[in-house]
Amino acid sequence: MNSLPNWLIVIINAIFPSFGEPVVLEYNGYAEGDYVYIASAVAGRIVNMRAREGESISALETLFQIDDSHQTAALHAAQAQVAVAQANLENLATGSRDEEIAVIHASLDSAKVDQRLAQSTLERTQRLSKTGSVSQARVDTDTALLQGANARVAQFEAQLHVAELPARISQRIAAEATHDAALAQLEGARSALNDTTVTAPIGGRVDKVFYEQGEVALAGAPVVSILPPESLKALFFIPEGERASVSLGEIFDVACSGCPDEITAHLTRLAATPQYTPPIIYSREERSRLVFRAESILENAGDVLPGQPLTLRPRD
Repeated sequence: MNSLPNWLIVIINAIFPSFGEPVVLEYNGYAEGDYVYIASAVAGRIVNMRAREGESISALETLFQIDDSHQTAALHAAQAQVAVAQANLENLATGSRDEEIAVIHASLDSAKVDQRLAQSTLERTQRLSKTGSVSQARVDTDTALLQGANARVAQFEAQLHVAELPARISQRIAAEATHDAALAQLEGARSALNDTTVTAPIGGRVDKVFYEQGEVALAGAPVVSILPPESLKALFFIPEGERASVSLGEIFDVACSGCPDEITAHLTRLAATPQYTPPIIYSREERSRLVFRAESILENAGDVLPGQPLTLRPRD
């Protein structure tokens, strides 16, 4: 342009007002959001729906609650099973009951009395036998009675020893395993009960409520969708001729109807292949129809809504 005469420049500008002005690159696109879909881990009837479409929520805020009647009953049953297993384990660890041991002690004391009496009787019979006052048959009878008394004492002593011992190792291992299984069931019941209250994993705006209070939600089926503030992105397409001039991380100024001026976006994704390719490419005119999909994360998006048209201009 500087090599042209001034009069020619004036004429050209009069005919083509934009001749000689720098080309301003801009791309048209629209806003898109990455939604977070919240579902219940258990199926059931929704008894309390706190989420409201369009309202802002904070992380860990309660969204909805599922009827917990079955989960509460299962928790109580699991607690009872733990109590039974704990009592059985303690019983095996301490041996027989005190009342049972007391009965064995009484039987042992009675057997010892009989033992002493039989011992005394045999000694007297043996003395009389030396003088010929009693027969040898009587001595043999008293000897047998003493042996029987000794056997009963030994029997009750053995019973007492066994009663005071804890259970066998195999029985205790089985009881401990039963107790551990009951504890695991209790933890599972508590977890299932906690799952009936569903909270927001992330803050944002409630976009859609798919179930109303009183309806039955299926396990894993989305009940509420949330749009986090940092999940808004601009989706636009870059012509083939300008693909090499943009790079990841590049900053764009964003404009839209009724939007504040400070909205920006940085390029986070750029397609490696064209989104639209004509069937046959032979000419430069056909190549110009190629476009590449691009995504940029919006910053300071304010009240920009998904689907809203946007215009993006590369920042100098």
